[in-house]
Amino acid sequence: MQIGSYNNLTIKGKNVEGLILSDGTDDVLLPYHHIPEGSEPADTVFAFVYHNKEGRLVATLNRPYACVGDFAYLKVVGENDKGAFLDIGIDKDIFVPKREQKRPMFSGESYVVYLFLDERDQRIIASSYLEEFAEIDPSELEEGEEVSLLIAESSDLGYTAIINNKYIGLIYRNEVYEDIAIGESRVGFISKIRENKKIDLSLRPIGFDFILESRDSLYDLLKANGGVLKLGDKSAPEDIRHHLKMSKKAFKQTIGGLYKQRLITISDYEIRLVENPEGQQDIDELAD
Repeated sequence: MQIGSYNNLTIKGKNVEGLILSDGTDDVLLPYHHIPEGSEPADTVFAFVYHNKEGRLVATLNRPYACVGDFAYLKVVGENDKGAFLDIGIDKDIFVPKREQKRPMFSGESYVVYLFLDERDQRIIASSYLEEFAEIDPSELEEGEEVSLLIAESSDLGYTAIINNKYIGLIYRNEVYEDIAIGESRVGFISKIRENKKIDLSLRPIGFDFILESRDSLYDLLKANGGVLKLGDKSAPEDIRHHLKMSKKAFKQTIGGLYKQRLITISDYEIRLVENPEGQQDIDELAD
């Protein structure tokens, strides 16, 4: 029976407290207030198994916010001199011992943590030492690959993110062109896998696909703006980042593509749509 996770269990019988569920080897109690209507002996129940406040192994049909083996953004709902308690969406809060707190945790605040079983009593506990639980061999990842991200921490260098609930990577601060928050789930991309197996991340597609996407977006913006945009070849990177949420390098690649298609003219501080451009059909085909 997988403690801290979901199990397919069979209704074996009942007692005064609820149904007795079994995985064929071990039994667990499903309290009466969790029993699905119309349940019959031998029916299969998909339930989450954990130790309740009394230390007894029980099952619930409630869906917790995370399972053992997950990284999750959870809120502190209590604390004492031994640690903090996180709301996981079931009757039992999850304990974070002080030894597992990278930084002190306080009631009302939320933190990204990793859930695991305490070796001593098999109870679910959590830790904010994320690096200790992340996998270190990213061989199954490829540069340019789209991945799921959980934004975990912020530093002067950038934002640490959990990748596919397994790895840790970094989004450099100077490559973030939009608001980003701790605990936020995002789609991201593998920018680079370094020789030391460190992973660089981006919130935007890598390479040619991004340039095509940016080219279409910028072209549409020009049309919506009367055919003129007050940004050009010599505009400050900060102005480009503010208005277009992209780096100056990406901006120059994008307008370079539009210029080669004879769709725009470029000056130091302005780009302008060409009237009746020869490349209009090409970009429309790309958009399709």
